[in-house]
Amino acid sequence: MTSRQRTSTVEAAPGSPRGVLAPTLVPRRLLVAEVWLVFALSLGASGLRALIHLLADLTNGTPLTRQTALLNGSLAPGRPWLDLALQLVDLAAGLVPVALVAYLLIRSGESLRTLGVDTTEPRRDVLRGMAIAAVIGGAGLAFYLITHALGVDLTVVPEDLPAVWWRIPVLLLSAAQNAILEEVLVAGYLLHRLRQLGWGDNRALVLSAALRGSYHLYQGLGGFAGNFVMGLVFGRLYQRWGRVTPLIVAHTLMDAVAFIGYALLAGHVSWLPTPSA
Repeated sequence: MTSRQRTSTVEAAPGSPRGVLAPTLVPRRLLVAEVWLVFALSLGASGLRALIHLLADLTNGTPLTRQTALLNGSLAPGRPWLDLALQLVDLAAGLVPVALVAYLLIRSGESLRTLGVDTTEPRRDVLRGMAIAAVIGGAGLAFYLITHALGVDLTVVPEDLPAVWWRIPVLLLSAAQNAILEEVLVAGYLLHRLRQLGWGDNRALVLSAALRGSYHLYQGLGGFAGNFVMGLVFGRLYQRWGRVTPLIVAHTLMDAVAFIGYALLAGHVSWLPTPSA
């Protein structure tokens, strides 16, 4: 076996100087297979399903704006305790790909800290996350309202949970789960591994953003476009800072505001699209 077949240079996180090697050299073919498998088991498969759902929505004869995309709904209507149990199981299962990535990073002599998932800079991470959420969240809402009015998006229903005591806590947990899963895998892990495989930052950034947009296709073409742009911003920030944590903070805040804001405002303000509108 030649040296080319045997090993591939593994660089440190995007925030580190180029040429710095990780403790373990990983065969290139294994890194490629690893990336494919991680996303085939998680957000890559979600992207394919979202595309099929969009094709179904586009061809069923009903305008997109008269169709709905429910993000957080009841899993056992009329049975709140069973519903809560299923919600918690789903939330926990959704984080298994993150645990898998953590394991694979350890196997290559790294860890989630390599991606900047840690508590070493709490104040800076929170402030950065809040700033990102304010800018991207506000722009994202405006973009959705425009694309929905243009008829290229479904009516997104962020939540339709029963009005029970665990409604808001579950919505907050859902926001955090979405953020951890997406930012660790799409912003951190994918860009980190692609750099190790020799991809240029710009090329890797476009792929990461396209993947982020793909698993939002169930919301419509506007959902893809808006999340593609968000992916470009978040990915570039990761490449610049080498830290996923502020992106997790930002994403959690944006989803929490969207979920809880919808719960409080739906049906009470005229500008927010709802299924009955």
